[in-house]
Amino acid sequence: MRSILTLCSALLLAALASSSTFAQQKTVKACADEWRANKAENQAKGITERAFIAECRKGTAAAQPGAAAPPATTAAPPANAPARPAPVARTPAPGQPLGANQFTSEAQAKAHCPAGTVVWANLKSKVYHFSGGRTYGHTKSGAYMCEQDAQSAGMRAAKNEKRPS
Repeated sequence: MRSILTLCSALLLAALASSSTFAQQKTVKACADEWRANKAENQAKGITERAFIAECRKGTAAAQPGAAAPPATTAAPPANAPARPAPVARTPAPGQPLGANQFTSEAQAKAHCPAGTVVWANLKSKVYHFSGGRTYGHTKSGAYMCEQDAQSAGMRAAKNEKRPS
């Protein structure tokens, strides 16, 4: 009985090892490293990291680090799957304002209020940060604004920061 199980196990392992999909499938880490090596090129072609990794794991993405992967095709979802909303871009193109008196660059905000103080406004928490602070320009959802405009929009200064002199 034991020898039959051993034989069956050996045959199963041999079959799996000879299977082309099992033997050639890359790890997620290997595919992510490939994505990072060609990130700018992939983004220019509109290929997302998630789609690239999925194609890479299937073995249909380009295997060479210098070559970009073909654009991922999206299959129709199953009939019982809930519909997914289209992805929304987080930030607009550079140079375009985010909203009223909100700017993507510090220079644009300084041009808007040359005499006032420019702050980084966290749009989700409604807290603004002064230049020199560790979160100035580094929160996920934010914009450069004049301090006066940020206050009129109902925002407040961060409690742990001091106004620059």
